[in-house]
Amino acid sequence: MGFLIFLGVLLILIIWLVSLYNRLVSLRNRRENAFADIDVQLRQRHDLVPQLVETVKGYAGHEREVLTKITEARSAAINAKSIDDKIVAEQQLTSALAGLKVQVEAYPDLKANQNFLQLQEELSDIENKLAASRRFFNAATTEYNNAVETFPSNLIASSFGFKREIMFDLGTEKREQLEEPPQIKF
Repeated sequence: MGFLIFLGVLLILIIWLVSLYNRLVSLRNRRENAFADIDVQLRQRHDLVPQLVETVKGYAGHEREVLTKITEARSAAINAKSIDDKIVAEQQLTSALAGLKVQVEAYPDLKANQNFLQLQEELSDIENKLAASRRFFNAATTEYNNAVETFPSNLIASSFGFKREIMFDLGTEKREQLEEPPQIKF
């Protein structure tokens, strides 16, 4: 009788451990799927950026440095292999595109150009979709990280190589810019 109780407890323990492992796998896959959604938006963004750069070149030929930064950041983002590398590269591209927005303000004719307006609207739409996808990715990453770090699933996680993953955030440079109060100039 004692042996049957031992087998029953052992069976329950094994089922529980398998369920914890399967939950970790499910959460990891959900996180990867969430990044795949971001990847779709990033590809659209990468396809749109060269068109935007070419349109701006026609008006702002001497702003080569800004356009070069955007082109280099886009290239780095396209060539990034891992999720972590893509996150870093996309932060750089976002920063470069912010520099373009500042430069565009100096060219009223460009801001009125129909082609540019359409491209800018498409880019804005993609950026909004990216923001939503990033929020979902970060929620999936948080849920995964919580499972990896909390007891008792952390015992299974460490045994099978599950580790804490990074979030898709603004980066330190962008965060510092957001923490500064806005400057109003007349």
